[in-house]
Formats: sequence, structure tokens, C-alpha cells
Amino acid sequence: MDEHLRDAAWQGCIDALHSLMQMDVTEKERIKRMDERLTHAAKQGSIGALYALIQEDANVLDRIDKISFVETPLHIAAFEGHIWFTTEIVKLKPSFARKLNQDGFSPMHLALQKLHELENNPDLQRNQAQLVDRLLDVDSDIVCVPGREGVTPFHYVAQMGHLDLLTKFSEGCPKAYEDVTIRSENVLHVALKYDKVEAFRLLLRWIQQACFKDALSWEMKLLRWKDEEHNTLLHIAVSKNQHKASPFHSIFLELV
Repeated sequence: MDEHLRDAAWQGCIDALHSLMQMDVTEKERIKRMDERLTHAAKQGSIGALYALIQEDANVLDRIDKISFVETPLHIAAFEGHIWFTTEIVKLKPSFARKLNQDGFSPMHLALQKLHELENNPDLQRNQAQLVDRLLDVDSDIVCVPGREGVTPFHYVAQMGHLDLLTKFSEGCPKAYEDVTIRSENVLHVALKYDKVEAFRLLLRWIQQACFKDALSWEMKLLRWKDEEHNTLLHIAVSKNQHKASPFHSIFLELV
């Protein structure tokens, strides 16, 4: 219990209680205005406005960090394509990079969604790709953050069929290959199910060339993995008439 509220209760002072209640309402209004200004700063990509808010209230970012599911300034800036603001805020609060908003998406998920939306605008798409690279530089493991329905940024990139990012994500976080959605789909399943044959080939080639301890057993585990409907990669490829999706036909034969 707040010290002032406890004193008012002990003294039985109703006026003091009402005064404290009014102060509480005023504080909530102040915080609401601060949050609105922070949202505006993120949408505008204004680093100056961000620090002006921090100078007014040093806990402005900490309050957001305490909420389990919330749209952080990083979510907003990542979607809006503000590279410098994104870089600044993620350095101040690295934990924001792993936060999910109320829709179940991390900042990287939103950055990738915007990248996909900009496919017909090369200049803006190039800028957005740089933003994705910045997030990846800060923490390569964020490609493994499971969002809505267990879909990670790595799964989403496979769904998009973005070959360049698939390569970067593979190199930055190989363990992302083991992540599965709530339907028990690994990244290879996702690529095939969304008819991204070239993406599937790239992923399979990367697995084939992986060089680390137990790489072979890891490879076979991924290739033989079954989704919730007990479909292996071969089952999916055959059902979609994609049995030629891989140049490694012998591998598919081993999965029968």
C-alpha cells in the first residue's frame, strides 16, 4: 500500500483519501499523454522527441517493458521503416525486440510484413531491408521468436520466399530450422506449403552444406519431420506435385 494512502487510512482522513484519488487520476492522465507522445515520436522516427520524453520521465520505457503484450515504440518504428529510430530504441531497450504486441507479432514480424507490402516499391523496400538487417545485427536470435500460431520470422521469410533473407537468417541462427509452428511445421514444410520451391531448394542446400557436430543426424531429423497431420516433406511435395522441388531426389526417396 502507498505510504500516503496508509497514513490517510490510519488517520481516518476522508479529505486526504479524496486528494490521493485525484492525484492518481492526474497521474494516469499524465502517463496516457506521455504514451501518446511516444507513439507519435515512433511514427515520426524522431529520436529527439524520444529523448525529450525520457528527460521528462526516466521510466517511460520501463513502464512499457513491464507489460506482457504491448505495441512498443520499436514495433511502430520497425513497421514505419525508421532505421535510425529503430536502431536507437533497440539499443536502449533490447528486450523490446522480443516483445509481442496484442496481435501476437514481434517488431521483426512487423518489419517483414512491411517489407512484403513494399514489393512494388524498390526504393522503400531497400530501406526496409536495411532496417531488418539492423534488427538482425542487434540480436540474430530474434528470427526464432515465436509469434502468432508459433510462426517465427524465419517461417515468415520462407512463406514470403525471400531468398536473400533466408540465407542471412540461416547463417545468423541455424537453430531456427528446428522451430515449428503450432501445426508442427518446420521451415521446410512452410516453404513447400506456400509453393516457394526456390526457397525450399535454398533451405535444403543450406542444410546439406551445414558443417558442425551431428550435422547429418540433424539434417535427417529435419527432413523426416512430420507435421500435425503426419505429413513429411515428401508427402507435401507429392500432394502439390512438387516432387521435383529438390535436386536431391535421393533424399526424397529416403523419406518414403
